[in-house]
Amino acid sequence: MTTAPTPVPTPAATDPSGGAGAPGTAPASTPTVPAQRCTGAHAPAGRRRRPRGGSWLAALPLLVFFAISFGLPAVAIATGAFTASSDSETGAGQLTTDNLTASVQGAYWTALLSSVKLSALTALLGTVIGLPIAQAVVTSRYKAVREAVLSASGVLANFGGLPLAFAFVATLGNAGELTKLLHLTEHGWSLYSFTGLTVVYLYFLVPLMVLSITPALDGLRVQWREAAHNNRATTLQYWRHVALPILFPSLLGGFVLLFGSAFAAYATAAAMVGATVPLISRSIADALSGNVLVGQGNLALALSLDMIVVAALVMAVYLPLQRRSARWLS
Repeated sequence: MTTAPTPVPTPAATDPSGGAGAPGTAPASTPTVPAQRCTGAHAPAGRRRRPRGGSWLAALPLLVFFAISFGLPAVAIATGAFTASSDSETGAGQLTTDNLTASVQGAYWTALLSSVKLSALTALLGTVIGLPIAQAVVTSRYKAVREAVLSASGVLANFGGLPLAFAFVATLGNAGELTKLLHLTEHGWSLYSFTGLTVVYLYFLVPLMVLSITPALDGLRVQWREAAHNNRATTLQYWRHVALPILFPSLLGGFVLLFGSAFAAYATAAAMVGATVPLISRSIADALSGNVLVGQGNLALALSLDMIVVAALVMAVYLPLQRRSARWLS
């Protein structure tokens, strides 16, 4: 026995009004659709919805942290640098420029220049030594070598302070193992000098340069080297006319970064050379401990303001260079 198929109702049959396409049921005129604002996903590509005014609240914790950690100390330093101390003859709280004037005179000016000289020299040497090391790491065929060198650089770049000073004193000090083994003292070597401090600073500045320049070297495209070789350019010509001009902003940025790191270093120099090599960070420590003349109680704040000005100048050079390098290597 066969069963008759069940008829499937059509949309027109299920619509009581006969459906939009049913003859004789279409409206005589198209109804007016009220104007609606195109928002969200329905908005055209060129008319995206703007974020609401309360979205900045997400950054509020960061702004509060920045204001407390950096803003308040900076304001306190700037205020104290232009204010007379409690032991001053003019009276505490009086506005004065004597602190800033004293911070750029005599031994304090010598310490500032010595810090700038040491920082510039170590930053230059760190850049020159760190670049070929980073290039060797980038072009290495072994991934384990790259990971090991970068991991070690990350550790050594943050290895400083008293542990670093003790390691060098035990190795290259007057009674250090290498000093006695190689008779370095007979050749005029002294760890507790400007040269010795330069060697110690390079211990953590070279790894820092490797870390900072490696991403830029990774951005050099293989096609650029191949194009240079196809035009019969030597490796030296490729580096002189192609690679180094592109890497120049990154190299300068790394130099500035190393300069700032060396300029702010304190514990290693304090433990090794003491007052033998005058540094601005050591002068600030002496002023904070009360080793100043009467009426110069706020001199340490003026010296700190000098360091902030130098650091601000460094960052003013560093940030535009980083943005320019990122445009080339992105």
